[in-house]
Amino acid sequence: MGMSDRPFRWIERAHTPPLAQSQTKPTWLRLRIVICLVAIDLVSIGLGIGIAIILRHVFLGSPNSGLLLVTVVPMYLITAASWHAYSLKRMIKAPFTGAKLGLKALVVADALTLFTAFSLKASEDISRWVTIGGFVFTGMAMALGRYLFLRHFTAFLDAPFVTLVIRESGVAYTATASVVLTPEEIGIDPDYHDPMMYDRLAKRLQFADRVVVACRPERRTAWAHVLKGANIQSEILVPELAALAPIAIDRHGPDTTVIVSAGPLELGDLIAKRAFDLMTASILILIFLPVLIIVPIAIRLDSRGPVLFRQPRIGRGNEIFEILKFRSMRVEEADAAGHRSATRGDDRITRVGRFIRSTSIDELPQLFNVLRGHMSIVGPRPHALSSRAADKLFWEIDSRYWHRHAAKPGLTGLAQIRGYRGATMVEADLTNRLQADLEYLDNWSLWHDIVLIFLTLRVLLHRNAF
Repeated sequence: MGMSDRPFRWIERAHTPPLAQSQTKPTWLRLRIVICLVAIDLVSIGLGIGIAIILRHVFLGSPNSGLLLVTVVPMYLITAASWHAYSLKRMIKAPFTGAKLGLKALVVADALTLFTAFSLKASEDISRWVTIGGFVFTGMAMALGRYLFLRHFTAFLDAPFVTLVIRESGVAYTATASVVLTPEEIGIDPDYHDPMMYDRLAKRLQFADRVVVACRPERRTAWAHVLKGANIQSEILVPELAALAPIAIDRHGPDTTVIVSAGPLELGDLIAKRAFDLMTASILILIFLPVLIIVPIAIRLDSRGPVLFRQPRIGRGNEIFEILKFRSMRVEEADAAGHRSATRGDDRITRVGRFIRSTSIDELPQLFNVLRGHMSIVGPRPHALSSRAADKLFWEIDSRYWHRHAAKPGLTGLAQIRGYRGATMVEADLTNRLQADLEYLDNWSLWHDIVLIFLTLRVLLHRNAF
């Protein structure tokens, strides 16, 4: 869950709920977390704009930026509340989500501030350098502060979240929880409805943040009725759903459905990522334009055949697309299906091909795949249809292989940063990459993509690039 579920020993006392003597009430704990997040946001805004003002003063003279600070703070707090930037259910399990929500609210708040200043004809009183610099510095401080706090908040507040498990006799339960009780210990039977019984349950739940019921299948409906009014996150264990790995529950007409996939990105994230891809790909094409002109000439002079190597690969949603690379092998020995991975000293590779592969220059044409929408700058690397490890197709090694295609494939990714590239000789070569790809999808953020791009510079010349 991303939060502490350490076992907690307690001594049963008459009419005294467990944890009451030593645990903070959940409502007060949540309030403390929200207060800390608000403080982090306000300090980040003040720090970011303050640094921008100091730099503006040093290099260009003293700016008049009081209006910016006065306007951004209330705009941000209103936007952050509206965009659920303080929603603990979404953030505690995923610290990256907390950082992302804060940055989204900051972007909207800055846009509203500039619009307000323009409408009131006060934009001349706001320094452009302070506005841009303040946004950048604030965003960096806010993302880092929120992420670190949400990841380690139990250490900061010294108050772990408490999970109470109600387990019926004979029902298996293997996870770790703060408190595990039986219905008899609480004095409750979900098949009966008695005010005093509900009162006993309420007292037990008063010092818990979450309740989980492990019961027999025929009793789940009764427990659901009991927990509906408990004013606490209440869950019922359904072990048979584990094989489906559901992420949520929805309805189709009168029937209940189990959501097993929703794609890793929401609409706003998709738009932001696509805009970032278009901008980055366009800039990189301009930067490497001389290379994009010289390399094709060198390839044609070195060996006969086309300049580009085209190969079908698996893209987003498991849809096949044609990837572009500079040709590095002799035409008659090129493996379009990908049955054989390139190895060190591979005799199929040309002289120019050996150089462009070792420097990753052969991947540059994929920038045009990005412009066409087949690929992204950052994402899981696309594989050939017949790629194998230990003489097995990738999906025969791990059935989760298909999950990595929930996003567009990328020129670079987390697996490449960790050094998982080159030939796949043993099963671990595939499983290591797959685990990194799934981790990337689970923790996606635009800031994460930017970091991975810069980290890619360290592995362009890699010992496994051949």
